[in-house]
Amino acid sequence: MNMIYSTEVQNMCPVAKGAYHGPAPIPEEGKWVQAKEIKDISGLTHGVGWCAPQQGACKLTLNVKDGIIEEALVETLGCSGMTHSAAMAAEILIGKTLLEALNTDLVCDAINTAMRELFLQIVYGRTQTAFSEGGLPIGASLEDLGKGLRSQVGTMFATKDKGPRYLEMAEGYVTKIALNKDDEIIGYEFVNLGKMMDAIKKGTDANEAMKGATGRYGQFDAAAKYIDPRHE
Repeated sequence: MNMIYSTEVQNMCPVAKGAYHGPAPIPEEGKWVQAKEIKDISGLTHGVGWCAPQQGACKLTLNVKDGIIEEALVETLGCSGMTHSAAMAAEILIGKTLLEALNTDLVCDAINTAMRELFLQIVYGRTQTAFSEGGLPIGASLEDLGKGLRSQVGTMFATKDKGPRYLEMAEGYVTKIALNKDDEIIGYEFVNLGKMMDAIKKGTDANEAMKGATGRYGQFDAAAKYIDPRHE
């Protein structure tokens, strides 16, 4: 490369540079690495992003090996268009280097922001696998989803006048809320949709599958009354 120097710099006398120690090592999959190039980066971690109007959010999980994104899990919340953006982002991300992914339009503002935040964690050695020898195998992010492979989602609605409504918990889709004699929530009934769909796909009758995937939490059986959180 033909370097261009200003006249002031050309007229300066040379001064010797001191010792070069290289970059500070960062922890990567159980090793201390002096990262000088993108291919020096490995690790699995999560990042969270949001769009400009803050209507939706994205949780992005990447498993990076030698600078290449080998695995991506894209979870979105709060915006219907984000699901389609996530579908495209899942195709776009895999096989790219971290630097390519950082400078790629991932369709949705929230996903782009998550990529930025996650990039910072990875290149500074703040990954989930920083001290795990060999890191995690490709496919590890699916373990975060658990059986049924569904994102962990919590959805609650409340008003000052009518109080709270549990709509979805980590266990599943809430069908009933249990109230005590003072109309306080003491438990709930839920359907694990992932478990239910797995049973249906295996040939179980839909009603039986729903019954088998239904569970209860808290003091459900001791309630004074039950309400449907979506209609009552």
